[in-house]
Amino acid sequence: MLEILRPSTHTAEVWLSRPDVRNAFNDALIAELSRAFRELGSDPALRCIVLGGRGKAFCAGADLNWMKAMAAYDWEGNRADAQALADMLFAIYSCPVPVVGRVHGDCYAGGVGLAAVCDVLVAARGAHFCLSEARLGLLPATIGPYVVRALGEQAARRYFITAERFSAEEAHRLGFVHECVEPERLDAAVEALVAQLVQNAPAAVRACKQLVQDVAGHPLTAELRADTARRIADIRVSEEGREGIRSFLEKTPAPWLP
Repeated sequence: MLEILRPSTHTAEVWLSRPDVRNAFNDALIAELSRAFRELGSDPALRCIVLGGRGKAFCAGADLNWMKAMAAYDWEGNRADAQALADMLFAIYSCPVPVVGRVHGDCYAGGVGLAAVCDVLVAARGAHFCLSEARLGLLPATIGPYVVRALGEQAARRYFITAERFSAEEAHRLGFVHECVEPERLDAAVEALVAQLVQNAPAAVRACKQLVQDVAGHPLTAELRADTARRIADIRVSEEGREGIRSFLEKTPAPWLP
C-alpha cells in the first residue's frame, strides 16, 4: 500500500500506492503511514521526505469498503478507528524531517488532511480539493486542526460547511498550496524544492520546522521571548551553527552540503 524509496542518503519518497481506489485510506494504509513516518523521522541523515500518490489521484479520502465496515462499528469502535487516523496525521505533522507534498488529481476529505500536514505543498493545475464530509452527514474532525491551520479559519468556515470542490489555483490563492504548476512541471518543481532543502543546515532546518509549530498563534509573552532567545543561543553555540558562521565569513562551502 506504500512505496518507500531512498533516492539518496538525504532524501526519501513515500508514495501512496493504491491507484485502483485513488489511494483512498483504510486502516492498513493508515497504520503503514504512521509507521513509515516514525521510522523516517528517526533517521538523522534524512533531510527531506516527499509524499505523493501513484496513479490518477493524490488521495480520495476514505476507502468505500472501509466506510462500510465503519458503519457497523459501535461508538467505541468508531472512536478507536478515528484515533488511529488522528495519530497518523500527527506522526506526519510532528515528523522532524521536512515533508514536501506532491498533489495531483483528486485530494478529498482525509486526503486534504494529509496535504495539510505537509510543510511545503506543490499541486498540479487541474487538481481539486474537497472537504466532502458534510455531504455524507459527517464532519472533518480529525483533520480539522491541521486544515484550519493550513487553509485559514475563514476559508475553512466555507469549505467545511459547503463541501464544495475548489481548484489547485484557488488553494494557491488561499495560501494552502505553496506552488501551483502545470502537470508536466510537477516533478521538476518538487525536485527543485528538495534540492533547496538539502543545501541547508539539517539541524537548523529541523529547528525551524519546530519553531513554526511552537510559535504559531502563541501570544507574545515574556516566556515566548525568552524561549526564542534561548533557541538562537543554543544553535549559535552548536557545532553546526559555529561551522555555518565560519563558512559564511570565510566564504568556504558549508560542511553539510551534499
